[in-house]
Amino acid sequence: MALNLARSVRTISIAKEAFRVTWQQTFSAGGAKSKKGSKGGGASDAPKASMLSKEVKSTTVVGANILKEGADPKILPDSEYPDRLWHLLDKRPALSELRRKNIETLPYADLKRFVKLDNRARIKENNSAKEKN
Repeated sequence: MALNLARSVRTISIAKEAFRVTWQQTFSAGGAKSKKGSKGGGASDAPKASMLSKEVKSTTVVGANILKEGADPKILPDSEYPDRLWHLLDKRPALSELRRKNIETLPYADLKRFVKLDNRARIKENNSAKEKN
């Protein structure tokens, strides 16, 4: 048993040493390629300029095509998109705000949101009560 342990420790130390030597060689090879006398922060660190013209960027959705064949879709005028799209980022009322309102006068979407948030809050309360016991 002790002999097997000694062999495994020796194998690990040899593997570590081989990794260390390999890493040092890789690191030094990369350093040899750098220019002598450069002070850093030169043109090589600057971001690459885009090869696309501003006209192409303003008329197409660049990078939206995920297929090998085909082209990026064109940007359409606002009238071509559905109305619901323009309301996706609107702020929706929080549970506390919905509780202050009269439930009978709420629109269907707000009522649905109220039920969902209220159920979620009750589940969290029940879980925390069970956790304490």
